[in-house]
Amino acid sequence: MNVITKTITMGDGREITIETGKLAKQADGSVMVRMGDTMLLATVCAAKEALPDTDFMPLSVEYKEKFAAFGRFPGGFLRREGRPSDYEILISRLVDRALRPLFPDDFHAETFVNVMLVSADGKDMPDALAGLAASAALAVSDVPFNGPISEVRVARVDGEFVVNPTFEQLGNADMDIIVAATLDNIMMVEGEMKEVSEEELLEAMKIAHEAIKVHCKVQLELMEDVGKTQKREYCHEENDEELEKDIREKTYDKVYALATACNADKHSRVENFEAVKAEYIETLDPEVAEEKKDLIDKYYHAVEKEAMRRSILDEGKRLDGRKTTEIRPIWSEIDCLPGAHGSAIFTRGETQSLTTVTLGTKQDEKIIDEALNQGTERFLLHYNFPPFSTGEARPSRGVSRREVGHGNLAFRALKTMIPEDYPYVIRVVSDILESNGSSSMATVCAGTLALMDAGVQIKKPVSGIAMGLISENKGKNFAVLSDILGDEDHLGDMDFKVTGTKDGITATQMDIKVDGLSYEILEKALNQAKEGRMYILNKMKETIAEPREDLKPHAPRIVVMFVPKEMIGAIIGPGGKIIQAMQVETGAIISIEEIGDQGRVEIAANNKASIDAAVRKIKGIVATPEVGETYEAKVKSIMPYGCFVEFLPGKEGLLHISEIDWKRIESMETSGLKENDIIEVKLLDIDARTGKFKLSRKALLPRPPREEKK
Repeated sequence: MNVITKTITMGDGREITIETGKLAKQADGSVMVRMGDTMLLATVCAAKEALPDTDFMPLSVEYKEKFAAFGRFPGGFLRREGRPSDYEILISRLVDRALRPLFPDDFHAETFVNVMLVSADGKDMPDALAGLAASAALAVSDVPFNGPISEVRVARVDGEFVVNPTFEQLGNADMDIIVAATLDNIMMVEGEMKEVSEEELLEAMKIAHEAIKVHCKVQLELMEDVGKTQKREYCHEENDEELEKDIREKTYDKVYALATACNADKHSRVENFEAVKAEYIETLDPEVAEEKKDLIDKYYHAVEKEAMRRSILDEGKRLDGRKTTEIRPIWSEIDCLPGAHGSAIFTRGETQSLTTVTLGTKQDEKIIDEALNQGTERFLLHYNFPPFSTGEARPSRGVSRREVGHGNLAFRALKTMIPEDYPYVIRVVSDILESNGSSSMATVCAGTLALMDAGVQIKKPVSGIAMGLISENKGKNFAVLSDILGDEDHLGDMDFKVTGTKDGITATQMDIKVDGLSYEILEKALNQAKEGRMYILNKMKETIAEPREDLKPHAPRIVVMFVPKEMIGAIIGPGGKIIQAMQVETGAIISIEEIGDQGRVEIAANNKASIDAAVRKIKGIVATPEVGETYEAKVKSIMPYGCFVEFLPGKEGLLHISEIDWKRIESMETSGLKENDIIEVKLLDIDARTGKFKLSRKALLPRPPREEKK
């Protein structure tokens, strides 16, 4: 067994080891990456041949956290790992987005990258090591790959940047980004932050890249030691140079004319481009056209791409006629769905989001049960992308990974603007009705509007914009595009989304598809994005400038009160009987949890009377009986010598027959009291030895005048 180990020493003295040759040796490549007691096993397997008619990179990346890694049982009835959690999907996407652009364009074999968390200490964060593990597995394999890459997390804690922070450090951070890069270029950035500046974000990216360079150099050494510098030979494409030349000569001028014609309508543009291709196909022999169909599509797509890029770089003309910094027309409205607690429509060009806000109670919290993370989430954002939004005639089958990723970006953009200790659980749902451009950024804008319409007192409005890039000669000639179209995303060199308030960035997501992108270009893109964000934010403020002062009439009302920790059990009662009875009697929903040395009681109802009734009952339970105070009491039982009354929840005392009225009562049958009667009593005394309560009703009645003796 030939085991090879490499060590990376981080700036703070921690070490990362990469080991290969010991585990999963039948995979094309496998490594174990370790930092402290956190260990990730990464494997890669690629088919020898491509499937017929495959003209793309069929890459699958799976990140999976084993519950046993942290000594835990999975939840659920089966007690085994099931479908990936949203968190695992998000990490899989981060690794996928960094790896995918670096496979050769003509490599089309099915490739599977699996990264498993097999050990964890709850201190170091494994997700920051997933990209390094995946790349190292590719490095020790014979699978063609233009890497290596690595990923690191950078957080700013107490004003200092930390690479691959611990869970504890991240809890105190105001910036949290994951950066992927090769030795020479940034490939991917994603993260959230608390209103930081463009310059601060760039500084964090540079720090991340310096750490990544060390990782890449170690992987190159590992590749040498394993003997995998030469990758496998393959042939996954058949080309026809004469056909490629013929298509370019006969269609380029027509396509270029369409690209510079500045047609703002997406569907008519598509029809016009398709018409040029159809016209060319008609010049071919039908059998040749059918036989070469895939090659024709491929070569014509290349013509479209070149024509669109040249139109922008040479003439400054975008497909829809806008300038590079121009934002498409925007309109929005709020309160469009009267049944929702908050709603908004945000439309930018041909992209439209219909977003709702629902306010709930503690019972509506999302329960998080992951290998390393357990708890609840009170702010939820869900993003849906139905096929009709792009005019596609196909069914919608569940939530895709793309929908999870786009929803998470919008979630990160908005979550820091929710007030701390906000009593409501909030669910934001964005349904994309049209899409040509960034629907995730439309979700951020529509989400902000819907939250303000719902009366959620967000700290500041948030807007978002998607930026693009067309470049050549390693960035010497380039154009940064604001508010990109779908075609500009597919045919461009960068997709860069930025969200923020008037005071700074709250979230970002960047995918770079070209080598040699300088920090100067990134800085220009960030500054141009800021201008676009501010323009969009001002357009949003024309619809609603600040949150409504109050919730909608049909929204639930919530009151939060704090009680002594030792009173929690008294409020809940044996088997939950007391709290359940209070909910039935008042119509309110009552939940209680222990926070530090207090109990947090949340009372929710659709009307004030129910809330007030529940508050009175809870105050009664936690109240300490005070001598001399008057209480509303309920007759619980009748005895020959008086009756027992409950004057506070769980507090009963004897109302003696002599204390019912000033006049003499011969028996309880003539007292006029019966069970369940509500009366007022005064607490006269508390026996210091027995704790029994002495109550009086007559002390609250006017004393009759004494009769004069004759």
